[in-house]
Amino acid sequence: MRHEIGPLRQETGPESILQVGLGFMASKALLTAVELDLFSELAKGPRAGADLAGALGLHPRGAADFLDALVALGFLERSGGEYRNSPSADTFLDRGKDTYAGGVLEMANSRLYPFWGSLTEALRTGHPQNEHKHGGDVFDAIYRDEEGLERFLHGMTGLSMGKALVIAERFPWADYRTVLDVGGAVGCVPVAVARRHPHMSGGVFELPRVRPVFEKYVASFGLEDRLTFHGGDFFTDDLPGADVIVLGQILHGWGLQEKRLLLKKAYDALPDGGAVLVYDAIIDDDRRENTFGLLASLNMLIETRSGFEYTAADGHAWMAETGFRDSRIEPLTDGYSMLVGIK
Repeated sequence: MRHEIGPLRQETGPESILQVGLGFMASKALLTAVELDLFSELAKGPRAGADLAGALGLHPRGAADFLDALVALGFLERSGGEYRNSPSADTFLDRGKDTYAGGVLEMANSRLYPFWGSLTEALRTGHPQNEHKHGGDVFDAIYRDEEGLERFLHGMTGLSMGKALVIAERFPWADYRTVLDVGGAVGCVPVAVARRHPHMSGGVFELPRVRPVFEKYVASFGLEDRLTFHGGDFFTDDLPGADVIVLGQILHGWGLQEKRLLLKKAYDALPDGGAVLVYDAIIDDDRRENTFGLLASLNMLIETRSGFEYTAADGHAWMAETGFRDSRIEPLTDGYSMLVGIK
């Protein structure tokens, strides 16, 4: 067989292709480091490689390569034979800090990583490749015990922390008094808003089993008198009223009918002039730039029966159909954006 040599382009090798194609190696190195709680161990202070490997129970054969790979990836720093966390790893991957974002990586390691191995099947069948595939339920798997539930909720909090801080800073909260985060886990967004704006009060609307974790988290900031838990199911129960209703990383998990229903429930719970804040990994209208949003939509294929990410144009259209008189989109962080609708 004769191979044709194509025209020379700026790319002189397959490096960019291989970087993506073999990207699972770097991903799994980080996920394993989180699983081993390496970053929490190093938060206690710098450690020599052999000492660190011993503390983590690593075999000598791969330990140095593993630690140095994390140096090369930017998660660790090394000097004089000792390893320490990079600044970002120390902030977001130390389990002892309230900024810990590793919970979602723990879930990615134990659940998403193996499920993504069945992406081809998902694309050919349109069916989820998680617990649903074998007759199970995703929430039963995540919420099967208190420890697992708390780990997942704090993981979602870590994932939302950066967005919450931006929302607390940029949205014109001076014009409002109350906020309700629907499906808001332990209350990351209301906590950020209440800490930044002393006049604000509110809470979350979540499944009743989340209450103890919410109350513990809110109490850690001394905000029990301003933030309240409302238990219920957002598909079967009416939402409590508030000036601002937040739907953060909620709409993407459901099909078009459910998305419209949730927006209608938010609309009905708002006063005239109230606002709904919807944030997800919203895809750019041309569907070319937000790589994370497009991959996140594939993750919804893996994880849900009908969920998908969507474009800003989609969101504006749904807002108008629901009755919101105005809507706008604002960038947040990490491939996420916020759609704001005004009643």
